[in-house]
Amino acid sequence: MDDRSKAFRAVQTVLLVAACSVPVADAWADAATDYPGKPVRILVGVTAGGGNDTTARAIAQRLTESWGRPFVVDNRPGATGTLVLDIAAKAAPDGYTLAMVTASQTVVSAVNPRLPYDLARDLAPVTQAVSLCYALYHTPAVPVKSVAELISYAKANPGKLNYGTPGPGNLQHLAMELFSHKTGTSFVHVPYKGGNTAVAAALAGEVQVGFATLFNLRPHMPSGKLRPLAVSSRQRLAAAPDLPTIAEAGVPGYEVDQWYGVVTGAKVAPVIIRKLNAGIIYALKSPEVARRLAVEGSTPIGSSPEDLGALIKSEIERWSALVKDARLALN
Repeated sequence: MDDRSKAFRAVQTVLLVAACSVPVADAWADAATDYPGKPVRILVGVTAGGGNDTTARAIAQRLTESWGRPFVVDNRPGATGTLVLDIAAKAAPDGYTLAMVTASQTVVSAVNPRLPYDLARDLAPVTQAVSLCYALYHTPAVPVKSVAELISYAKANPGKLNYGTPGPGNLQHLAMELFSHKTGTSFVHVPYKGGNTAVAAALAGEVQVGFATLFNLRPHMPSGKLRPLAVSSRQRLAAAPDLPTIAEAGVPGYEVDQWYGVVTGAKVAPVIIRKLNAGIIYALKSPEVARRLAVEGSTPIGSSPEDLGALIKSEIERWSALVKDARLALN
């Protein structure tokens, strides 16, 4: 263990002792002091290689180095990522089962009342790990050069533009539905089995517009096969300063963030959650981790558990309102 890691653990111990000075918290303090005493698994609801997986692996590697205990990424793809949240919600409440949560899973919670867990009740937020925006793009088949021109073209050709997504109820689906709702436009949704498949469909001419990460678009931008118009974030990206935000390009109030966070079971001791929060934030501040995440187009965040909890609640409310207001029929 290097000197920086030893110093980090010493500071954590002092903070834990101070936080747990009241008698009723003695057992929790003891558990947190010894935590982690065995391998910790981080459940990820996608296959290896995606942004969510990359984020989990970057955090896991740094925590393993800092604490000297293995943090192991466990990929469980399927069910739009809900499987891993269900496992985490029902696991032993000891802090040894974590799960990556994404903005897409707040959409699922908003549109699916039959989930086997309640995201806001059965899972405890640890921290928002990263922020990741989308880019609104089009193919050469759509003769536009700005968001305003796309809106005009879509209104002049209602129902003639297709957009691809990783599936119904996915965040990319709701991102386009939000865009349509705010601009009074109409696009035809074509669901695929993944984000990469949707981009491939655009390259093949099956769809003409869509939302994707800049990481997925960059290989096809020099040739002009896929052309980004604006980004979905609140502010312009340092990595693409010439791209306006959708809000400043003519759609006031538009913002969509495909963030990733970490959660665990709701009954895990708060002092362990605080220790995890401090450890993950420490990992995210590592220059090596920041560089690794930047390749995916992600910006490290490292929020408090309370802030992530508030974000999850607000996202569920936001997408529930859109589904109701836009009268979306989602399966």
